[in-house]
Amino acid sequence: MPTTPCCGRSCGTRSSRACRSGSSSRGSSSPPRHWTVSVSRVLLPSGTEAILVSPAEPVAGLVLLTDIFGLRPLFDELCTRLAEEWNVAVCAPDPYPGIADPGDVTARLALAADTPDSVKLRQIGEAADATGCARQLLLGFCQGGGYAYKAAADVRYERLVSFYGPVQPGALDALEGNGDRLLALVGWLDPLIMCSDVRALDALGVTVVRYYEASHGFAHDSSRPAHRPADAADAFRRAREWLKV
Repeated sequence: MPTTPCCGRSCGTRSSRACRSGSSSRGSSSPPRHWTVSVSRVLLPSGTEAILVSPAEPVAGLVLLTDIFGLRPLFDELCTRLAEEWNVAVCAPDPYPGIADPGDVTARLALAADTPDSVKLRQIGEAADATGCARQLLLGFCQGGGYAYKAAADVRYERLVSFYGPVQPGALDALEGNGDRLLALVGWLDPLIMCSDVRALDALGVTVVRYYEASHGFAHDSSRPAHRPADAADAFRRAREWLKV
């Protein structure tokens, strides 16, 4: 259980649209509403492939940053679910263009090490533009959660959520003065997140929720042994409330 917070080939040509004000039916007594959405694969201006899912009148654009295994049916389904339930336009860029095998972790880690943050953050910005929304939000899982820390330096993102994102070099610097816009959901048994890093997030004003019985990747992929359904449901609820959608 958690604790309370503590310790379109060229999407760049899409014109911005004013997103629908207000939130969805969350908190009402009626059943949750599901919006009809369009689902597509697009190429961002950099040539990066991305999933793009959008309802007719989204309340915001949501950049979704995947885990190390990248785009696959899991994220087609997750992007569609969030777009339908949260009424947001979701764009998930491929974190490893050109690496087709999702199981080739060695190649993905090598590409990540060779890709400057400036290139990665530009791709993330292109995904935000692809949603066509003025109001922008961001959510990332695992390695994508690590980039959520760095993306916090970009004021275009009104609010951000990191699901068990490792704190990589440069992340804490990016959060200086920006931590209050970020929610970090961490598993206390996660071997990729150090206790000292969690304390540093606290000190920078990040809202940190600790799941004391959870390890890495407990929320977004139900096929993983680490998946914890109750904690996952709680984490997604908190993410939605934080993003105000």
